[in-house]
Amino acid sequence: MISSLHAAEQGAGSKTIVLLHGFGGCHDVWGEVISPLSASARTLAYDLPGHGLSLDFPDAGPAKVAARAILADLSKRALKRVHLVGHSMGGAVAVLMALAEPEKVASLTLLAPGGLGPEINGPLLRRFAAASELSEILACLAAMSGPRARSFDHAANTLCQMRGRPGQLEKLIEIAAAMTRDDRQGVIPRDLLDRLAMPVMVVWGSDDPVLPFTHADGLPARFHVHHVLEAGHMLIEEAPDLIARIIQRNISRRARPARPKLAAAAG
Repeated sequence: MISSLHAAEQGAGSKTIVLLHGFGGCHDVWGEVISPLSASARTLAYDLPGHGLSLDFPDAGPAKVAARAILADLSKRALKRVHLVGHSMGGAVAVLMALAEPEKVASLTLLAPGGLGPEINGPLLRRFAAASELSEILACLAAMSGPRARSFDHAANTLCQMRGRPGQLEKLIEIAAAMTRDDRQGVIPRDLLDRLAMPVMVVWGSDDPVLPFTHADGLPARFHVHHVLEAGHMLIEEAPDLIARIIQRNISRRARPARPKLAAAAG
C-alpha cells in the first residue's frame, strides 16, 4: 500500500484517468462509468480523505487537503500526467489539483463541480451526511436526482456498507457541517479558472437540486459546457454511459496554446 489514501485500479493503457467521487461517496460509485473506460485506459478511482478506505487520512475534510494528498499519491505512483474527472466535491478537488500542478493534468472533466458558486443545498447535504439506514440513504439519493432517475438500490447498498465502518458517519457529519456553513460553500475565483489551459469539460444536470446549473454560467469561453436535461446532481448514477462517453471525448481533445506572457502577467 503506497499511502493511507485508497485508490482502486482497473484497466491498462497509455492514458490514466483519475476519478474523484463527490461528498459522501466512495470509489465504488464509478463502476458503470469505469467499465467502458478501462478497455483502453488505466483508471484510478480514489476514496477521498475521510471517505471509505481513506477514512483515517490525517486532517481529512477540506478539498485542499484532498488535492494535496492525491497529487502526492500520483507522484509516488510515478504518474507524470493524468486525466482528472471529479464529481461535486471531487470536482472542486480536481480543479484545485489542476491549479496547483497544471503540468500533471492532461484534461479536466467536471461533473456538477463544487466551488463554482456560493449556493449549495446545505440542509439536503447535512441530511445525506447523517443518513445511516438504507431507506434514508435511498430517500436522499432520490432527493438529489432528477425526475427520471432510475433505481439507486446498488449505490445505496454500497453507501450503507461504507457508513457501517466505525467513525464514518461522524466524519461525514463533520465534513458536511464545515462545507455548508451558513448554507454557502467556498468559491474558487474565476480569474484562477482562466489559467487552466488543458481541455476542460463541465457537465451539469438541468434539474440539479444540490448545486444550481447556473454555476456553469460565465466560465472561460474555451471551457466546454454540457447540460444533461432532466438529470439531477447524481450524474454518475443517473447517466453512467453518457458520462463515460463525455470523458472519452474530453481526454481526446488537445490543450489550447498557452496564453501570451503579457496577457498572463496582466491577469
